[in-house]
Formats: sequence, C-alpha cells, structure tokens
Amino acid sequence: MVLGAGPVGENLADRTRAAGLSTVIVERELVGGECAYWACVPSKALLRPVLARAEARQVPGVREAVGGSLAVADVFAHRDKEVGNWSDDGALTWLESAGIDLARGHGRLVGPRRVAVTPPDGSGGEERTLTARHAVAVCTGTRAALPDLPGIAEARPWTSREATSSSTVPERLIIVGGGVVAAEMATAWCGLGSRVTVLVRGSGLLDRIEPFAGELVAETLREAGAEIRTGTSVKGLARPGGVEGPVTVTLESGERLEADEVLLATGRAPHTADIGLETVGLEPGGWLTVDETCRVTDVTDGWLYAAGDVNHRALLTHQGKYQARIAGAAIGARARGAERLDTGRWGEYATTADEAAVPQVVFTDPEVAAVGLTAEQAESQGRAIRVVDYDMGQVEGAVLYADGYRGRARMVVDLDRGHLIGVTFVGPGVSELLHSATVAVAGEVPIDRLWHAVPSFPTISEIWLRLLETYRG
Repeated sequence: MVLGAGPVGENLADRTRAAGLSTVIVERELVGGECAYWACVPSKALLRPVLARAEARQVPGVREAVGGSLAVADVFAHRDKEVGNWSDDGALTWLESAGIDLARGHGRLVGPRRVAVTPPDGSGGEERTLTARHAVAVCTGTRAALPDLPGIAEARPWTSREATSSSTVPERLIIVGGGVVAAEMATAWCGLGSRVTVLVRGSGLLDRIEPFAGELVAETLREAGAEIRTGTSVKGLARPGGVEGPVTVTLESGERLEADEVLLATGRAPHTADIGLETVGLEPGGWLTVDETCRVTDVTDGWLYAAGDVNHRALLTHQGKYQARIAGAAIGARARGAERLDTGRWGEYATTADEAAVPQVVFTDPEVAAVGLTAEQAESQGRAIRVVDYDMGQVEGAVLYADGYRGRARMVVDLDRGHLIGVTFVGPGVSELLHSATVAVAGEVPIDRLWHAVPSFPTISEIWLRLLETYRG
C-alpha cells in the first residue's frame, strides 16, 4: 500500500507492480500530487514565457520583435492546460493501465501494515481498513511551513499553491523568503507585471547554492524592477479591509509595507501529522528516518517505508522519484524472499545519490543548475579540494546564444580522489548542461578522462573544455 499519489507514490507503486505485487495507492486530493498541480509543472508554465522573452531580448534581430508586455491571459490558459485544469483524469487512466488500484480518501495507519481509508466528504462511501501483506510506503510529501506571525489568519497569505494557481496579477506582491520558491516566483510575477518586493532574512537569495548564483539572480531581478531586501525579518501581517483589501507587512524594524498579496515562501514541513504514525510508535508530524532502501528505521519488522520529501533526504521531485524506484524494487526483492540486498555505495538498492549527486535547477533569469557539493560544503567535510571558476560569457557558444551573456561556472574537484564532487552553472539555457555534470559526479569520472570528452563547437557545452583547461593550467 502506498499513501500518496504524487509522482513519488506513483513511481513506487509502478515498481512494486512491476515486481509482481498487487498494489493499492491511497490519495485524498488529486492523483499526480503537489508537483503536477501546484508546484513544478504550473510554476514552469508561468516561468517559460518570462524566460523566453528575456532570452529573445538578448538576440539581435529578435529583440525588436518582442517588445511590450506578455499576453498574460494566454500564459494563464497555457498553465491551466498543463495542469489538466486541475483534473486528474489522465493520471487515473495511467493508474488503470499500470494495474494499480486507487483508494480515494484520507489514509491513516491504524497499526502494523493496516491502513484505514476515509472516503472524501459527500462521496457516500464508508471507511474501510486495508491490510498489506508486505509493505506500506508513506509518500505524502510536504506542505508549506508558515511562520507563527500575528495576523496571519486575517491576512490570508499566499503559499506556493496560490502563487502557482492564481489567474490574476497582483499590482504589488511581497515575497517573504530567499529560497528557490521565492526566487522563481519573484521571476515569474515580476515578468507578468507585478511590482515585486522580496524580503530575505539572510544575506542573499539561494544561500544553499554557490554564492554567485544568488547574486546574479538578484542582479537581474533588480534590473527587471524588483526590490530585494536582505537581512529583513517580518514581525506581523494584517489585512484589515477584508478579502479585497491590501495586506500590511510589519518588519522587525517597525517599518510597514503594503501590497495586494504577500507570498510566504518560508520552507516546507512534512505531511505526516494526520496519518496515524502514533499507532506504530512514531511521532506524528515529523520527518521519517530511513535507511538506504527508504525503509523506516524506527519501526520493527521492516514493513514501513518512506520515500520522497517525508524522509528529508533531498526535497526535490526527481530525487523522490529516484528513491521511489529503489524502494519499490527493494520491496519487490524482499517480497520474493531476498535476504541480502546490495545496499553498498552506488549499489542497486542504495539511494547514494541523495548524499553525493543531487541535481537541481532553479528556473530564474539567469537559470541556476547545480549538482553535488558546493565548495563550502566540501571544505566543511574536511575534503582537500580545488575550485575552478570560469566566466561563461567568454565561451563562443554563449556569445552566439545571447548578446551580453552573463553567467559563471564552477567545478569542485576532490584532489585525493581525482574526480568532480560538485558543479554549478549560472546563465541562460544552462539547465540542459546539468545532466552531463550529474553523470560526471555520480559516475566519479576521473578528471583526466573528462579531458577526452570533447564538447561540440560552438555550443555552451564548451564551458567544460574551458574549466578543464583552467584546471590543467
């Protein structure tokens, strides 16, 4: 049994079904989950026109044709189409074709291997209890973590859900936070016409990536008209005029800012408070600790698994799907009676990439693409490293890609082992460079061998050659 039919739950169910196990997936909202309807897909549908216009304006002969504002209604219509107008009919067709059963409703554990499913209100169905022969997998994801601010209930702030599903452009939008959601939504809504102010408690945007990434994104946002304030904390919210009234944001300094909407992009919390963890000896509402196969370590008999955001290993959709594939295969192998699985580093049943080669793209202007460790993270682990930087605007492919191309690349080399442990690209179009870096890091390709991987001319991929030339001197 799988709790949660987002991309993680779907992938895990697909793998257990492929292993020959009967599989049921329990979902109380839309099959397809947060990513498909309120996160990855709609956000990228909003961002794509903004980024395409920005890039077109850097191409001679094209910039003259792309002046003016975006056709906002068309952008929203395309977004709505990409999320199936918030209908999961297509996902239901896939479940049926894969032979996976669906139990609509809220699922909660009521003891070892037992899940009670309460049907949605108004469905007329009765609660039923299902029992798993082999395993239960928790794939319930996360929710927006909102700070305990005075006036928050009255203010009704946006979370990432409202920010990706709204079909009106607020004239003034305040975004609280400095992470990926904050940076991407600032890019999207600024491009769609909002006057955006970003309030960052720390020293800058995207502080978990190499520092130059957030600096370049902030520079472009400011050029687009956004205001970025760092070292700024929010003390309270208010919306005294009701639904149609403006929101007042009070800062720790006492200053008050007014906006039509405020987005709180202040992190994520696990969706585990109401799924019955207490009935199996676990603390409700917390993250679930797992081993390399995503089996929950604090439950005896090894029947409970947790894949995706709920285990807090790597809060990214693609990384959760990776965990789901490994966990589903492990459940299938154990159901067949396998006593020992290959869970060593990079083993068939080990989620090694979660700590060694996590790739991430931030779809801002410019794009940010990174995999593995930052230089600071590597140094904090006591590794002997060499950091190599290069101006991406000096690569011929980048010069041809965009006038005044601004970007930067960095590779972090483990000197003791002779291979890359981290790579970061910042610049227009760099998202499609990331998988080459991921292969190099995950494959632990010797840096001397990378010298023989010849990039095509004239492409932005020549950044690899420039980095390696700089490394070799």
